[in-house]
Amino acid sequence: MSVLDNVDAATNLAKNNELQLLVFRVSEKDGSAFYAINVFKTREVVEAKNHFLTQIPSSHALLEGTIMLRGVQIPILNLPKWLNVSLTKDEMAKSNILICDFNGIIIGLRIMSAFRVIKKNWNEMHAPDSYRQKDGVVMNDTRLEDGSICLILDYEKLLADVIPQAMVNVLESPANIKELLIPEKLRDGTVLIAEDSKTAQTHLKQIFNNAHLNFKMFDNGKKLVDYIFAMEDPSIIPAIITDIEMPEMSGFTVLQKLNADNRTINIPTIVNSSMTGQNNKREAEVLGASGFIDKTKSHNVIPLIIDVMNA
Repeated sequence: MSVLDNVDAATNLAKNNELQLLVFRVSEKDGSAFYAINVFKTREVVEAKNHFLTQIPSSHALLEGTIMLRGVQIPILNLPKWLNVSLTKDEMAKSNILICDFNGIIIGLRIMSAFRVIKKNWNEMHAPDSYRQKDGVVMNDTRLEDGSICLILDYEKLLADVIPQAMVNVLESPANIKELLIPEKLRDGTVLIAEDSKTAQTHLKQIFNNAHLNFKMFDNGKKLVDYIFAMEDPSIIPAIITDIEMPEMSGFTVLQKLNADNRTINIPTIVNSSMTGQNNKREAEVLGASGFIDKTKSHNVIPLIIDVMNA
């Protein structure tokens, strides 16, 4: 039985501010760290030795090459090397490939072994300020039952570093952005954004700066919600953008809280996420989201906000 079998449905987890993580290791060395990724960004784990690696000339140092898996060509990224871990020849031979889906972009991450799937509440996920340093690869952490620390990486940063064409092009603003009729409330107000990925934060900052619109960024959903409910009049907020996966409070819980309060229920709220499955989009709509946008298409978020405000 695969370690990824018997995974709970994302929508059931969302209602309880929970998530499931695939815990893995990138080395067999004593004391090597545990890492994790949301199971809903994973597809399967395959043995590296069973798949021929085709190298790509003049590619990024972390892009090992590609493999063919059921007729699909998949780029393989050297995750240990990104983490400054060197694998021996023996470890390379015994390593596995974790097949992942980011915004419909299928990639393979070289890992040593998948450990198991764990369930956590988002309030058990922590994001120390030390992780937010420039070029940091860790976003947050949690603890396993034995007290071992488990690190959650900024996989969007990895993609941006190695396969930038898979990420949003912040300069690709809609051709008619200057011609859009921006509502006065948006032009004069401040859009609130909850996003924990430093890479995604940078993208959104550039997008709003290019459009000359005001915004305020929060590192997680709890900080956003606390700020909103401390306001004397939240109705002045023109729009809210939230990611789904965030420490302390997920985007789904953000939606639940905003939709349950008469002061915030009518504020346009856009989910901006790399978890683009139909179940997540449906759940976001059920919980009161005004719109959903894939992170690779974030350059369209302002026209979407305008459409929602004018609806």
